[in-house]
Order: sequence, then structure tokens, then C-alpha cells
Amino acid sequence: MRWADLDLLGHVNNVVYVDYLQEARVDMLRTHGPAARTGELAEGVVVVRHEVSYLAPLSFGFEPVTIESWVTEIRAATFTMAYEIFHERDGARHVYARATTVLTPYVFADERPRRLTAVERETLAAFLEPAEPGPRHRLPRARPDVATHYPVRVRFSDVDVYGHVNNVKYFEYLQESRIAMTARMWGHLDPVSLVVAQTDVDYVRPILFRPEPYDAWSWVSRVGTRSASIDSVISDGDDALARARVTIVFFDPRTERSVAPAEPYLEALRSLSS
Repeated sequence: MRWADLDLLGHVNNVVYVDYLQEARVDMLRTHGPAARTGELAEGVVVVRHEVSYLAPLSFGFEPVTIESWVTEIRAATFTMAYEIFHERDGARHVYARATTVLTPYVFADERPRRLTAVERETLAAFLEPAEPGPRHRLPRARPDVATHYPVRVRFSDVDVYGHVNNVKYFEYLQESRIAMTARMWGHLDPVSLVVAQTDVDYVRPILFRPEPYDAWSWVSRVGTRSASIDSVISDGDDALARARVTIVFFDPRTERSVAPAEPYLEALRSLSS
């Protein structure tokens, strides 16, 4: 854990959790099983979907955080991994986040997915703990007229060796777009504390490095008394590249609990609700 991982509340930023998951996944697939010799499962895959549930704030400390990762499903051309981020203290597990990732092997030279090989299936089977799939949240297909625009500019450091934007960076783009939207809504109000409770992302097509910006559109799909859901689409013109839904929660830093905000904050959210 690094100081640079923290947000303004002193918690590990929601984007950084996804970086931790990627490190755990690559370590598992690069060092264990027959397919580790080729490295294709660690490096020759793309993320199709992320679902991340943030359960408790993770603050800065010198004690390493533990990440368990395993496989929950193996299909012909995809596999699903699950994760738990936690500290083990006094015989109890303090869980900060749970997540799942759907991945597919990918032929980068041809820009196409492929089926799992027999060796890869053997490797994944060693980590298999089948689980009943939970309800899959349907993510936005079309953006409403109230959606706000944010230009996504890809930095050279955002791309991997294949020229694709790394899957973690999508979370960063969504965060930038969300902050820009809330700044427009609440710029005339006193600052308010928010935390992210859930992020679901569908990766539709790779985002590539180029000088022209892509388009991120965000709007409010649900407004509760203490939380709201923000939907986003990252696109290249009319072509969707990623779809996402983020649940934000109003947060009291003193009690570290959710709190109902003043009505003007909710009214502003409703003004951008689809």
C-alpha cells in the first residue's frame, strides 16, 4: 500500500483496488499450473467484465493486505475469477472488497478472442471452486439527453504492450467523468464526502492510443436517500467501447457511516436522472 493509493478521505481509492486485483490475478496465472510456462493466461487475455463490491474502507497502514483469488467458472472461450481483499486479525477476517472478473483468451495480432486450450483448462481447473452466478446487472445501452460529456484523453502510459488501454484505466476514466459531473452539479454547494460502493463495467471493444479524445457520457440512473447510481458509456462517436454503473454513497468521515445528505444534493442528482 502506497501513499499515492489514497483518496482525500485517507482511504485506498476505488481505482487502486482494481490494480490490486490485476496484480493478484497475474501472479496466480503466471506462477502456477502448466500454462504458467507460456504466460498466455497471464498476459494473453482481455477483461470482458468487472464487478467490484466495496464493503469497507481500507486505510493506510504498514500491514500488507491479503488477496485470495480463485476460478468460479470455465467455459469454452471465457473463464471467471473471484477475489476477496482482507486483513486477518484476531482470528477474524475483515473484508474490504469482493469482486469477479470475466476474461477471454485473445489473439492480439488478429484482434480476436479465441478458445481456451487444453493446457489452459487444466491450469484453471486446479483453482476451480464452482459458484452459482449472482444476478448480472444490466448496464446502459443508450444514453439519455441529460447525460453530461467528458473528453477521455488516453495517455501513453495508459496502454499495454499491445496498444490497448489497460482495464484498470477504464475505472480511472469513469472516476474522472464522475467527478466532473458532480462538480457541475454541486459546485455551488458545500463540499460533500462520497464513497463508491459498487462498480460494474462491461468492456465492449478495446480503447486504443490516439491523440483525439474519446467520449465519456454520464448520467444518474437511480437516486436513493443515501446513495445514487451513475451510469456511463465510453464511446468513439456512436460506437460504445465500455458501459458502466457505479453506486455512490454519501459518507460521514467522522462516523465512517453512510448519511442522508441535504435535499439540494439529491435535487441536483434528480436533475440528471434518466
